[in-house]
Amino acid sequence: MSLDLGSLFRPYTINSLELPNRIVMAPMTREFSPGGVPGEDVAAYYRRRAEGEVGLIITEGTTVNDPVATMGKRIPHFHGEAALAGWQHVVQEVHASGGKIMPQLWHTGMARKAEDTDNPELSSAGPSGLVAPGKQLAEPMTVEHIERVIEAFAEGAAAAQQLGFDGIEIHGAHGYLIDQFFWEGTNQRSDAFGGSFEKRLRFAEEVIKATRAATSPGFPIIFRYSQWKQQDFEARLFDTPERMEAFLTPLVNAGVDGFHCSTRRYWEPEFAGSDLNLAGWTKNITGKTAITVGSVGLSEDFIGAFVGMSSDKKSIDDLVARLDRDEFDLVAVGRAVLQDPAFPAKLRRGDLAQIDAFDVESLKVLA
Repeated sequence: MSLDLGSLFRPYTINSLELPNRIVMAPMTREFSPGGVPGEDVAAYYRRRAEGEVGLIITEGTTVNDPVATMGKRIPHFHGEAALAGWQHVVQEVHASGGKIMPQLWHTGMARKAEDTDNPELSSAGPSGLVAPGKQLAEPMTVEHIERVIEAFAEGAAAAQQLGFDGIEIHGAHGYLIDQFFWEGTNQRSDAFGGSFEKRLRFAEEVIKATRAATSPGFPIIFRYSQWKQQDFEARLFDTPERMEAFLTPLVNAGVDGFHCSTRRYWEPEFAGSDLNLAGWTKNITGKTAITVGSVGLSEDFIGAFVGMSSDKKSIDDLVARLDRDEFDLVAVGRAVLQDPAFPAKLRRGDLAQIDAFDVESLKVLA
C-alpha cells in the first residue's frame, strides 16, 4: 500500500529538543519494575521502541517521592538510588539507539488502592479525600502535604535532567492527583487550592513553576491533561473555548512548553461548530506544542483494542491530513507501539500489512 506519510516523518523541535519525526510513544503503565526499580528488561523494552524509530518515548508513569504516590508495588519510582540507577540505564540504552526519551512524573492521588501498595496503613491523598464526587475515603490533604508533593515533582524533574533525559512530562490527566485538584467533583476545598475555577488550577501551576525552576530553561516540560476521568468518561473541565483558554493560559505562564491532550478518540471535535480536536484547540489557543492521542493506530476507540482491532488506511490518512494543516504537532501512539516496536518504521515504509495487530496477551509481557 502506498501512502504519503511525509507529515509524520518531518522533524520537529520543542524548546531545545530536536525530534526526528512526529511519532510519540504514549505512556502506558506496565508494572514490570519490582520494588519500583526498572531493570534490564525495562531498558530493553524502551530501547526496542527507539530502534523502531519512535521519535519521542514518554515512559510509563513513574511516581514522585511521596509515600502514597503509587498504586502498585511493581510501578516504577522516580526517586531513590536504585530506581534512579535503573532509569539512568534506560536513558543510556535509548540514546545509544538514537532515541529521545522523557519520564512521565506521576502521583496517583485518590485513585490509589492502599492495599496494593507497600504502605497500606497510610490513607491515600487528594485535595478533598474524594475518590469520586460524593465518595470521600480520606481526609483532605494538608497544605504542608501539598507543598511536599510540589517539591517532590521538582526533585523528580531535576533528577531527570541530571540523568540525561530529554525532558519531562507531568501527568495531570485521567483523574489522578493533579486532575483531582482541577475537577470540581473531587476538589471541594475553600482555601488557596480550591473554591473557584482559578484556585483549582493553583496546584498544577505550582508544580509546573517548581519543575521549571529546578531545570534549565532549555529543558522541555510537557503537561498531560484530559477532560475525561477514569471515574467519569463524560466529565469536562470546560465547555467553551473561552473557558479552555482560562484553563490553559495559567499553565503556559507557569512554564509549560507543550501539552499532551488526552482524548479517547482523537478524531472527535472538542466543541460544536469546529472540526478541531482537543489538541487542535490547545495549539490554537496557546501556540504551544500540542500532542494528540486517543486510539491512534486503532480503527475504533481504545476499548476496541481488546478485541484485536488494528491500523487501517482511513485512520492513517486522517492523521496525515490533520498534520498537513497543522492542527497539532505530534501524534502519540499507545497500544500499536506496545504491540509492535517497529510500528513507526513500518509506517515510514508504507508497509501497513506488516504491522502486528494488537493482542491483549501483549499486556502480560514486556516485549
